[in-house]
Amino acid sequence: MAQRKSLRNDACPMARSLEIVGDQWSLLIVRDAFDGMKRFGEFQQSLGVAKNILSDRLKYLVQEGVLDLAPASDGSLYQEYVLTPKGKGLFPVVVGLRQWGEAHLFAKGEPHSTLLERDSGKPVPKIALLARDGQPLEPENTFVKKLPVTAGAG
Repeated sequence: MAQRKSLRNDACPMARSLEIVGDQWSLLIVRDAFDGMKRFGEFQQSLGVAKNILSDRLKYLVQEGVLDLAPASDGSLYQEYVLTPKGKGLFPVVVGLRQWGEAHLFAKGEPHSTLLERDSGKPVPKIALLARDGQPLEPENTFVKKLPVTAGAG
């Protein structure tokens, strides 16, 4: 099998982000961590992923600073996975993917899980990007300023 190209040093922030959380298991682990899961067994039960794959993903997320290992909160000898500030920074990404899925991947009236505000019990409002003037920001109102291509880059 061909080795996957590393995006770790890519000039694109999205490419670098995908290097860390671009596979389905990593983002689902992060989703579950936001839902309060902390132990290997909880992640394994929720995801149904092979233990070796889960172990690899958890180790990688710890290595990359998305999760941290901490002593178990119940005082047992276990360790728990907790979101770091870097991991918590993925919350808008997780919510955005959830809301995109709700809008485009379910038939009208098809049941699905719902993200609710803890205090009110009401659905989390749809994420909206706003321009500097407060107006909705659409793709056609943005562009990416790319870095110049240098000789020998590839």
